[in-house]
Amino acid sequence: MSPGRSNDRVTIKDVAREAGVSVTTVSHALNNPEGSRVSEETRTHVKSVATALGYRANPSARALRTRRTDTIALVGRQLATTEHLGRMVRGAQDAVRAHGGLLIVADTADDEDGVIDALIDHQVDGIILGALYHQEVTVPSALAGVPTVVVNAFTSDTRYSWVVPDEVAGGRAGAEVLLASGHRRVAMINNRDDIPAAHGRAEGFVARCRESGVEPVVAACGPSGRAAYDVALRLLDAPPAERPTGMFCFADSMAMGVYAAAAQAGVHVPQELSVVGFDDMVLINESLSPPLTSIALPHAEMAAWAVERLYELLDTPDAAAQNLRIVGRVVERGSVMRPGS
Repeated sequence: MSPGRSNDRVTIKDVAREAGVSVTTVSHALNNPEGSRVSEETRTHVKSVATALGYRANPSARALRTRRTDTIALVGRQLATTEHLGRMVRGAQDAVRAHGGLLIVADTADDEDGVIDALIDHQVDGIILGALYHQEVTVPSALAGVPTVVVNAFTSDTRYSWVVPDEVAGGRAGAEVLLASGHRRVAMINNRDDIPAAHGRAEGFVARCRESGVEPVVAACGPSGRAAYDVALRLLDAPPAERPTGMFCFADSMAMGVYAAAAQAGVHVPQELSVVGFDDMVLINESLSPPLTSIALPHAEMAAWAVERLYELLDTPDAAAQNLRIVGRVVERGSVMRPGS
């Protein structure tokens, strides 16, 4: 292993090459962002290599050399107003910091063009364009020529890289939790809105159930606890031998309605009804009794991936666009058990 040289500054790519891992792995090992899956052994190895090489981010020196400002902007509406989008901000911040840069979070409110123009005037190196929920977006024309990556949304414009949650895999994971616990009478309460998450989660849930010879009940309603309460109450208004023993909800907020309906119907969670949510909203899930098992949205991981693609784009402006769907993880708590246990 060669030592760092004072006249040839060690970069994160040097650390990755010497350690035999990817730049993303180095970023996660040095910053430990939320959702990182780097093992402790790899983390220790990377830190050892970085120390031996003398790696240390120096924004001022790099700015002089590269003519960059070392600032990246995360732009979108309501990015820091909900728990899970706060994870997106944290994931982006950790990844940018690993590159020695500074993240600017800009809420566009109702003036997207004005905010973007101001960021361009301040010479940010690039833009991470974020969305409140998984949807299709049109990249603003003001960003033409500005290195840009889209996160939590996709675009039909093939010039831009984008990353979204794997909704189908999320639905399959929700089904798998219930099936693995032995449930054969299962239901899903879905969001009736015409959005990718509703379509994908239902598709994955139904497909996984049918692979196991189970025909699920799928009902849809507005994405609120009150609406889910009404649907769940109808589903539970059946003889014990016919009603669902497991329910998968489009969102944790809807699972709250299922808990309330179960209480109203005299059905105990999880002894008589297992419940799985989606989003992993900790403030909701850990306040329920029992705490709710949920499928986490990979906001931190998506943001970190978007930042790495943006830095690649800064180094190689003509790099081909990449698209990725990231699978969320199952966060197990106490709302699922075998039927009749």
